[in-house]
Amino acid sequence: MALGYFFDSYAVIELTKGNPRYAKYSEAVVTLTLFNIVEIVYSARQELGEEKAGQVYDQFIDCVQDVDKAMIMEALELKRKYKKRDLSYTDCIGYAFARQRNLRFLTGDSKFEDLENVEFVK
Repeated sequence: MALGYFFDSYAVIELTKGNPRYAKYSEAVVTLTLFNIVEIVYSARQELGEEKAGQVYDQFIDCVQDVDKAMIMEALELKRKYKKRDLSYTDCIGYAFARQRNLRFLTGDSKFEDLENVEFVK
């Protein structure tokens, strides 16, 4: 896959569930923030139990990248700009991370569908 991707939490959850719409991303390098791994493991724990959640954590923890001040500030501006959309902080940070690292923001969240640099897959 030529493009790099930042996977939002929804994208990783759907990938791990085997959603066929995400099959083409199964070989892509997954990039996440700590905020995403928390959401992903929480979802896995709710749906699959504690043991599987631990396995999901182990599978994706090495994909976690640090965020910096510029990313946080851009995320806060995005949250402010699109206040009526009620974007999550986690997704705003991920979107800012993707923009600053020249990655496509892979998401199934329709609140991001019309934004630049987004690959929307539901």
